[in-house]
Amino acid sequence: MTAIRRGGERDFEEIAAIQTASPEAAQWKVADYAGFDLWVAVCENRVAGFLAARSLGDGECELLNLAVGLEFRRRGIARHLVGALAEACCGNIFLEVRGSNLIARNLYKSMGFKEIGIRPGYYDLSPEAAIVMKFHSC
Repeated sequence: MTAIRRGGERDFEEIAAIQTASPEAAQWKVADYAGFDLWVAVCENRVAGFLAARSLGDGECELLNLAVGLEFRRRGIARHLVGALAEACCGNIFLEVRGSNLIARNLYKSMGFKEIGIRPGYYDLSPEAAIVMKFHSC
């Protein structure tokens, strides 16, 4: 059984391990998550995945980063984390995802996100474009 809860500093060590093992996810300084809305999925008494987001104003938010530990993938954990964000943010949810990250793009599309734009050369370490996606919750 997976439980979704708000994350905090007590989760940073496990989040760092998940992030390091997930090169397709953004590689943030883990302490920076303290300044954002953070959710964690807990499975088998461990943090199995995390999602960071921020409010953009009334009725809008942005999904900033999402990753699930390798041993917990393909169990619907990312879907549960995005669902928690959709419940908390009644309105438009935006995100950017690597064009090459087909697994994430397909997950988001299956949840109702629409591709609405492209940001060429978006990523620091590669010239890859980001696909901008949008979902309206509630």
